[in-house]
Amino acid sequence: MRLLLVEDDAILGDGLKAGLTLEGYAVDWLTDGAQADEALRLNHYDLIVLDLNLPRMDGMTVLKNLRRRKDATAVLVLTARDGVSERVAGLDSGADDFVCKPFDLAEICARLRALARRKEGHGLPLLEHKGVVIDPAAHQVRYNGVAVDLAQKEYEILNYLMSHIGHGISRARLEEALYAWGSEVESNAVEVHIHHLRKKLDVNLIRTIRGVGYIIDEN
Repeated sequence: MRLLLVEDDAILGDGLKAGLTLEGYAVDWLTDGAQADEALRLNHYDLIVLDLNLPRMDGMTVLKNLRRRKDATAVLVLTARDGVSERVAGLDSGADDFVCKPFDLAEICARLRALARRKEGHGLPLLEHKGVVIDPAAHQVRYNGVAVDLAQKEYEILNYLMSHIGHGISRARLEEALYAWGSEVESNAVEVHIHHLRKKLDVNLIRTIRGVGYIIDEN
């Protein structure tokens, strides 16, 4: 999943980007609100981690602008302000969840997984379909009860498609979800990963839609 991190503290931002990248997110990191506002106008993200105390444009304004554009992307707000009134104002402005600093990376990741589940309309911690079971918290995949060893990008593609069952996803959309700014993407990378997934799982699990992309069918 592609994630926008907006945090102006260099040490905290660098640590969060590194940790979230290890968790499998494609992370774009920005350090001021005006940059974030522009990026959100021009790019699609699956999740947003947003600090409130930002230069040039505060995080609350970024959030309000996002919702005025009818953009429903899930937003996890980071704040050093632990007052109830601040959290209420943020939630009423469109925030999906709050974490007060200092925080633990494990909690951030757990909250992001919960936001992703709610966004896709399923509350269960495991993704299960046609014998494939994904445990996002453990980054583990089983097929017909047997553990399957997947490369990182194979896992991310499978997780993304399993999170959008019944929806055709274009190659461009998969690339956008899997690679952050500055990442090198080979022209046939997605096709290669899909080929490997079909060999390791059911060959018919992921269907190619000519001229559209890929889909995991509901039935």
